[in-house]
Amino acid sequence: MNKALLEYEMKRKGKSISDMCQMLEISRVAFYRKRNGISEFTQSEIKKIVDYLELQSPMEVFFAE
Repeated sequence: MNKALLEYEMKRKGKSISDMCQMLEISRVAFYRKRNGISEFTQSEIKKIVDYLELQSPMEVFFAE
């Protein structure tokens, strides 16, 4: 997970953490855990984020080492 790239894409689209949590229907704590690699985003969450942020290359965000 490339946390910095996710944050960049969120800022580029003008989306806050609250916006993301509301869209994903998860708590801020859950979002922070997933963003920081403590737990993982589900496939459906990744799909929602890709669509919401209109990501061109989600592999760089979600599957970076």
